[in-house]
Amino acid sequence: MNRVRSRLVIVFLATTLPPLLVTLWIANSLLERSLEYSATQDLDRVSVSLERTARLFYQREREQLAADAGAGAVKAAMYVSPGQRIWPAEVREFFDSGQQERFLISGEGGDTLVLLRRSGDGVASYRRLLGGLKLDAVREEYTRARQTVADSRHRNLPRGFLYTLVLLGALPWLGGLSLLLYFAHRISRPIHELTGALEKVAAGDLAATLPEGRSGEVGSAMKAFNRMTAELRQGRERLLYLARMESWQALARKTAHELKNSLTPIRLTMEEMAARPAADEAFRKQAAQIVVDEVNSLERRVRAFSEYAAEPPVSLRAIDAAAVLKERVLLLRNAHPELDYRLRLDAEPAHVLADEDLLKAVVTNLLVNASDAAGPQGAILVSAKPTGERVAIEVHDSGPGLSDQAAATLFEPTISFKKGGMGLGLSIARKSALLCGGDIVLVKGELGGAGFRVLLSATCPQAAS
Repeated sequence: MNRVRSRLVIVFLATTLPPLLVTLWIANSLLERSLEYSATQDLDRVSVSLERTARLFYQREREQLAADAGAGAVKAAMYVSPGQRIWPAEVREFFDSGQQERFLISGEGGDTLVLLRRSGDGVASYRRLLGGLKLDAVREEYTRARQTVADSRHRNLPRGFLYTLVLLGALPWLGGLSLLLYFAHRISRPIHELTGALEKVAAGDLAATLPEGRSGEVGSAMKAFNRMTAELRQGRERLLYLARMESWQALARKTAHELKNSLTPIRLTMEEMAARPAADEAFRKQAAQIVVDEVNSLERRVRAFSEYAAEPPVSLRAIDAAAVLKERVLLLRNAHPELDYRLRLDAEPAHVLADEDLLKAVVTNLLVNASDAAGPQGAILVSAKPTGERVAIEVHDSGPGLSDQAAATLFEPTISFKKGGMGLGLSIARKSALLCGGDIVLVKGELGGAGFRVLLSATCPQAAS
């Protein structure tokens, strides 16, 4: 899971970081070039020029006012005898300073140039209007302009714009990375679960399953995995069962061969002994009868093993399962008229893909077992119904049912719970069903006894005809 998420993150970084860095570099270059021609630099030049112009203007006006005052072209306001009247503060300060001459900016907004000159014990004040120019206002504008220039240099506008651009670019990029990590976790987690389950299956654990609550392709993959493991479990069980059957077949063939070699001479000798006259006729006949009975018992065993070991060729074709059920029930109903045989068939024929002889043998075996289990006055229910891609043939009896021990070993060969049984009937029946591509399973009986279901592949009616 970590490797998948790491690879997704690497791909995201490789596809987004280079374009983002190139974009930031280009934006920074454009900002630097544009700010070279910004209003701040123009303001710096204009403010310097304004200061120089205002200074030259102020200097020229001072010289002109001084010349006019010396030539008597400007009338002076005289301040004499300081004790006679109240002097203005700037005049008093000038008089006390001991200076001979001082220029002042006065008036509304600094629109008047004032020249103070010492004259005897008094002060002569000369005034000149500056033509509507307010030097105080010019000084304030100049001060603000210089402060703006100083602030722009201190703040480093290109760097500030760059930081802002980086922040604006990084926020959505980090948001995209967070979404990627979230979805990468959601994507990689089921992949990790699927990989872990596949490793378990590869190690032989076919019981591994995955949750099926997800949607989309991942959910479909998990459902497909669960179906695959279920089919693998069924296939393994069938293979194991067929392997056990193969071993029992070998044993059956060997046992049949050995028994047949000894049965024939025993029976012939005993029959000949019974046919010869002797003094103790009753004893001889009794002994002969005992031997013949044992021989018959051995012959039954040989026939059972021979039938179990036989491997006839399998010919699969479309067969009407309902017709086979009707035929078999008719034959057994004549042999057991005291039993209540019930047929539950659909109106449409139930066609299956099977070997006809094997299918008849399977149905006959299940019906005979049901007859033995139901007993006199008992009931047997036989049905055939489609279940998706298969047809289910079921046989139920009204007998006492099966114990847990019997149900656990029901299809094992040589294990029988019937008196005189060999334990091969259901084993042979299941093997025949498997050879037809189906199976036999134990189900809950509908009549209170046991119930068996034969599952075979369904086929279309046209194939049957």
